[in-house]
Amino acid sequence: MMNIVVCIKQVPNTTEVKIDKKTNTLVRSGVESIINPYDMHAIEEGLRIREELGGKVTVISMGPPQVADSLKEAISLGVDDIILLSDRAFAGADSLATSYALAKGIESIGNVDLIICGKQAIDGDTAQVGPGLAEHLSLPHTTYVKEVSNVNDKNIKVKRTIEDGYEVVEMDLPALITVVKEINETRFPSIRGILRSREIEVPVLTADNLEVDKNKIGLNGSPTQVVSVFTPQVEAQTEIFNGEPAEQAHKLVEVLRQQKII
Repeated sequence: MMNIVVCIKQVPNTTEVKIDKKTNTLVRSGVESIINPYDMHAIEEGLRIREELGGKVTVISMGPPQVADSLKEAISLGVDDIILLSDRAFAGADSLATSYALAKGIESIGNVDLIICGKQAIDGDTAQVGPGLAEHLSLPHTTYVKEVSNVNDKNIKVKRTIEDGYEVVEMDLPALITVVKEINETRFPSIRGILRSREIEVPVLTADNLEVDKNKIGLNGSPTQVVSVFTPQVEAQTEIFNGEPAEQAHKLVEVLRQQKII
């Protein structure tokens, strides 16, 4: 029997990310939110392991109240329990403060065997929360997992993606892994799951519930803060050289020298 926790994040469903220039945060108003795609594969892997070994899957997330919709979607996919960490004190958290808060949330569950995260979120792309969470909990961990080749109640063996192939890593449980999309094909919600998701109340934990160190959450606990965000301005200039090939090459070299490129 495995007690599995999956961490998810709600992200904007768009490739055209807009930034509020005053707050340097993402503009979420009017933009549909979804479960981070990598986290969908984390949910799927948790469900597959539960189906093989028995146990339960709990999905946890941190964010504003609307994240409850994503947690209910996780219920429709077949997870057993959900937890939302939501408190204004958590706002403005960087990856360090986020992983600390999630660690406290997971500690409140107790006796967790395996934690699964997506390799990264598509809005921040830091890939730091999973490893940071493992460090806060003093757990062995590995990232970019493409296959869980063997798992039992004592250890887990995985294949993790590297630049020119993969590595085989074996760890004692409890442990944490982050997964890539190649690990599985995600399932669709079931009718029973959809009905259950409509009825369930999402448990919400605040900073006070978790008895966190207020200096380690939100902006207070974030050593990295966004000073400014901007879209790079790309300017292109075109110049056409006429004449014979040798003459064109000579003109090109002269321009490159003038621009101090060569």
